[in-house]
Amino acid sequence: MKQIEYMSPCHFGLESVLKRELTDLGMEITKVEDGKVSFTGDEDTCARANMFLRTAERVLLKVASFQAETFDELFENTKALPWEDYLPKDAKFWVAKANSINSKLFSPSDIQSIMKKAIVERMKMKYKIDWFDESGDSYPIRVTIIKNEVTVCIDTSGESLHKRGYRKLTSKAPITETLAAALIMLTPWNKDRILVDPFCGSGTIPIEAALIGANIAPGSQRSFLAETWKEFYPEATWKRAREEASDFQRREIEMSIQGYDIDGEVIKAARQNARWAGVDQYIHFQQKPLIELSSNKRYGFIITNPPYGERLEEKQALPGLYKDMGKVFRSLDSWSYYIITGYEDAQKFIGRKADKNRKIYNGMMKTYFYQYMGPKPPKKN
Repeated sequence: MKQIEYMSPCHFGLESVLKRELTDLGMEITKVEDGKVSFTGDEDTCARANMFLRTAERVLLKVASFQAETFDELFENTKALPWEDYLPKDAKFWVAKANSINSKLFSPSDIQSIMKKAIVERMKMKYKIDWFDESGDSYPIRVTIIKNEVTVCIDTSGESLHKRGYRKLTSKAPITETLAAALIMLTPWNKDRILVDPFCGSGTIPIEAALIGANIAPGSQRSFLAETWKEFYPEATWKRAREEASDFQRREIEMSIQGYDIDGEVIKAARQNARWAGVDQYIHFQQKPLIELSSNKRYGFIITNPPYGERLEEKQALPGLYKDMGKVFRSLDSWSYYIITGYEDAQKFIGRKADKNRKIYNGMMKTYFYQYMGPKPPKKN
């Protein structure tokens, strides 16, 4: 069967997590770069990657890469690509996004316009028609130019993969579903260990943990753009991916996942989001301030996204907040703690240097994933 090259972008700093996910799915990795991982597979690969990847932002079908330093080169090289192999005669196609880094071609709008014209010229030549009404399925094209190397892809996902379909109510500064899943996957947490998020907001970290623990595919409640491309991806490929997702789900399990927040309205939103995700039976949400957090259970996990202090009045409250965090941690001395924050003095006020510190870009914001490792529980006989 014909091998197709794909590429999935992710948060900067999480490439190794995405690579592990792809490897576990049996995908063949071809390249790992800053913020993206490339892999090959067949038509089933597209459906399975969209369905099962928790940390990827999209699944992109790679058309080609080429060098271009002038707009003439960009036009001619784009025109030379076999667009008729990807776009049917009635396709609705456009260059949805163009990024340029350290390249001579740096105007996104000009890149988009010139590439659209080049694709139209190729299609006119191959289909022997002068006008495209673009009344068919959508094929958004995404282009990245890095040091004059142009990479051209078609987006198979449609809406970003972080939009699982369950988070209809959000808090003020929500963490994305893909980032939340990646943070959990960077820890040794498993469904048999208690997990607490004391700043749960709209519930993203607890919900993603429950999805992981129950082995519920993140794409099981949504559709994907390439499902409409019947000529390229037969309907059976998507049916097989959904059946596989259903087969792997763990239905009869118990988990202890807890989400707390000081805001009662936010807790209501978290409960509703968990219901939409189908995991509300696994999570206990409650309005509670951080300082009241306690547990008689041992070897638990805290994975959380506390306030960073975006506004001045919030920044003034951060030292006290992180000192309280340190007090709570010391009282739960057998637990492990994992905190993502953009607050650079976090360790100082927590009162302990993290065992590990991983730099992760949350959008354009540089954040730190502070990891405090607790003792391992004794092995069961």
